[in-house]
Amino acid sequence: MSETKTKVTGNGASTNGTQSFPFSRIAIPGVVGDLAERSFARAQAFSEAYSSNAQGAADYGLKVLEISHANAASAFGFFVDLLASKSPTDVLSLSAEHARKSFAMATEQNRELWALGQKLATNMSEPVKKQFATVLQQAR
Repeated sequence: MSETKTKVTGNGASTNGTQSFPFSRIAIPGVVGDLAERSFARAQAFSEAYSSNAQGAADYGLKVLEISHANAASAFGFFVDLLASKSPTDVLSLSAEHARKSFAMATEQNRELWALGQKLATNMSEPVKKQFATVLQQAR
């Protein structure tokens, strides 16, 4: 097998007169550098979005645990009150009172979870929106 060695000059032409690649040596680093810069910016935007999402998800999870604890404490308190009741009338009044308190508590808990969910969605979308706006401006 014979090996052919071809020398390439500064403009990409070989010494035997054929063109070895269509781009000049200066244009390639510029294109690659621009692509690398854009890729890095996108990766950084997604990294910000993921870290924001992780913190928001942790806050949401903690709120769910807090709500679970409050609901369990309420249920145990109701059970203790039921055990202490002396008549069916006491049981009915305790049940009605517990149902009213539980409904009010659930309404407030749902508001808190809804607010955390909205905050999570907003915080996660901000870095992506910012990156998208940057890309649109660069395209102009």
